[in-house]
Formats: sequence, structure tokens, C-alpha cells
Amino acid sequence: MNEKKQYAKVTELNGIPRLAEALPLALQHVVAMIVGCVTPAIILSGVTGLTPGDQVRLIQASLLISGLATLLQLFPPVRRCGSGLPVIMGASFAHVPLLIALGAQFGLPTILGAQLVGGVVAILVGLFYKKLSRIFTPLVTGTVVFTIGLSLYPTAITYMAGGAGAPDFGSPRNWFLAVLTLVIVIFFNYFTKGFCKLASILIGIICGYAAAFFMGMVSFEGLGDTSWFQFTSPLYFGMEFDITAIISMGIMFVVGSLEIMGDFTSTAGGGLNRPVDSEEMCGGILGNGIISILGSLFGGLPTATFSQNVGIVIMTKVVNRAVLGLAATIIVLAGLIPKFSALLTTVPSCVLGGATVSVFAMIAMTGIKLVVKEGLDTRNTAIVGLSVALGIGVIQVADCFALFPEWAKTIFGTSPVVIATITAVTLNLLLPKELD
Repeated sequence: MNEKKQYAKVTELNGIPRLAEALPLALQHVVAMIVGCVTPAIILSGVTGLTPGDQVRLIQASLLISGLATLLQLFPPVRRCGSGLPVIMGASFAHVPLLIALGAQFGLPTILGAQLVGGVVAILVGLFYKKLSRIFTPLVTGTVVFTIGLSLYPTAITYMAGGAGAPDFGSPRNWFLAVLTLVIVIFFNYFTKGFCKLASILIGIICGYAAAFFMGMVSFEGLGDTSWFQFTSPLYFGMEFDITAIISMGIMFVVGSLEIMGDFTSTAGGGLNRPVDSEEMCGGILGNGIISILGSLFGGLPTATFSQNVGIVIMTKVVNRAVLGLAATIIVLAGLIPKFSALLTTVPSCVLGGATVSVFAMIAMTGIKLVVKEGLDTRNTAIVGLSVALGIGVIQVADCFALFPEWAKTIFGTSPVVIATITAVTLNLLLPKELD
């Protein structure tokens, strides 16, 4: 009589593997995503002027919603409400430029109101993604992703210099810590292998944080006042609606859905050795829309698949959903512990900037890779060049829409992604396929 199989292999999509195997693999995913997950919340907290206590709550909400979004994708409760693919979800960096602009102009409640409507837009994208995929080609997507990466550079440099409004902004010690952190990240990312390579950003932040501590630049004031467990009540941050913010956010959710499509395709092809099917794609985008609506109620920022975790799945072939589910559970628990979130707020801005500038660079290079795959002929060069020029150029010239109505300033003048997306889609539809 054959002995009944008790444990699944970590390379199998379904089943429960041994905990001794699953736990370190799950922690690997947590390490790879944790910094990227909380950074948008930290950046937005500074822009909107949140109190330290509310900053902790925003970080908690980002972690909690990211963990729940991952569980929803891994284990869809109903048909078309999750992809069932081995992915990790987290706060989307693609939205950061727009979040910064809207946060400075309107505040966090307006962002959350626009996000709620944006979640509905994502649901519509999921329902009609086949038709939209013909419009948002890899060339358009690559152009938009490249623009997103470029637009994040000023944020990274501002943090490397000490953070906007810091009394010692631009000081040599801020730049020393930022460069030190960046050098450590580069070393572990390109000169090591395995866990150290995957955790290069986390290691860089830990080393930079330690250096900052010995330089007297870390303050634990207020850390002792935080509790061990806290759950943010719905609508704690409030919610307001502004039509211009909604339009801008709706466009970003379309862009974010395209990013998710790309990661789903990579995960299925590289991890499962098969193409992604239409139900998985539709369910994944719909699920992200639903969780974004939930996030808007609790302060969790818009979510997206994390490409670094997709890379881990493809590289290791560890596709077991229970492994990634364990990682999601750890993320959810972290989101319920204020002391953990409060500790993250003590990381100096210069250290955070030194670590994230490489992430922003990789976002831009991901866009370039997508563009290069499509070829750099005359037509494609025109589409990419004009889209990026208009998108980035507009935000670099203050008051270039000075005489436009306020709604137009908000939609077209606050984020380069909106103009770049509209330009790329329009040119891709209008320009002939063959240009001399």
C-alpha cells in the first residue's frame, strides 16, 4: 500500500509544504517587499503633514491591506475575485508621483476618495481588459513605466538630502549616509548571491540606520507610547471627493492594471511554465480593484503586484501558494503591530533615499526594457520620445498651465504619468505602422 503523501513540494502550486521549508521561503518574500511596501506611506505622510501617530496608522494600513490583497490573489474566495497566481501585492510605486501631487494640493482624505472611485475603474478594466490590451500595448506600457521611474528621481534626491523641510537639508552628513546606504545596496545586489542579494535593500537600510544611530541622527521619541496591537477604524482618515483628483486617479488605476497584467504574464510564464488564462487575468485585476476600495476605507494605499517578488518566483520556481500565503500572513500581522510601524518611522530620510533611489532606477529601466523589446524604429522612437518629453517637461516647468482652469492644472499639471499616457496612446493609435 502506497503511503499517502502528507506534504506538497514548494514547487507545486497547491498543497501544504513542510513548515521548515515554507517559513524561510516566506520570509524571503517579506524581506524583498517590506521596504517598498511602507515607503509610499512614509513619503505621503511627509507630504500631507500627518502627525507621528497618524503616520504609524498609515504605515499599518499599507501593510494590512497589502497582506490582505496578497491573500485575495492567492486564494480567491469566489470566481473572478483574485487570480489564484503566486504573487505578492504591495503599495504601488506607480501611484507615488500622483499621490505626492494630490497630497500636497488636497490632502489625504481627497486621495482616499479618489482611490475608492479608482478601485471601481480597476474593476471595469478587469471586465474589459481584452479590448484595452489592444490599446495599451507593451510599447505604451513601457513608455509610461519609464516616465514613472524618471518622475520619482526628485523624490529620491530630496530624501537623500535629508527630506523636504529638514533643518539640515543638504548637509554633508545626510549625503554621507545616503551614499553609504546606496553603496551597501549596490554591493549586496551585485556582488553577493541568494538571500543577501534578495535582501540587499533591507541590508542597506539596516547598515545605514546603524550608522545614523551612532551619529546621533535616530530618535526613538514617541516609540514607547505606541501600543502592541491596534486596528484602524474605517474612515479614520476621512474621505472627500474632488472630480479632478478622481479623473487623475482613474487614469493611474488603468496604468496600474497594465502593470499587473505584465506581472501576471511573467509569473505564469516564468513560474508555472504556461500562459496566463483570461479568468486569472480578469479575476486578478478585479480583485485588485476590490481591495483598493477596501483600502480607501482604512487608509491603505493603492496596491499592485511587486515585480521583485515576481522575480523571486521566476528565479526559484517556488510557486506554492501556501508559502506566499504564509508571507502574506506575516505582513498582515506586522500591520496590526503599531510598534513595528513606529520603528519604521525612525529611519532617517537620507537612509531611505539612499535605499530607494536604486528601486526608482530599476522602475525606469524596466520601462526601457519593455520599449527596447518592441524595437526602436522611427515610429516607436517618436512615440516614446514625445510622450516622455511632454510628461516630464510639464512638471519641470512651474506654472506652465498658469492660465488654465484649476481642474486642468490638477489633471495635467500634477503628474507626468497622465500626459505621457494620453500622448503615448494617441500616437500609438494615429501614427502609421511603418515610417521611413
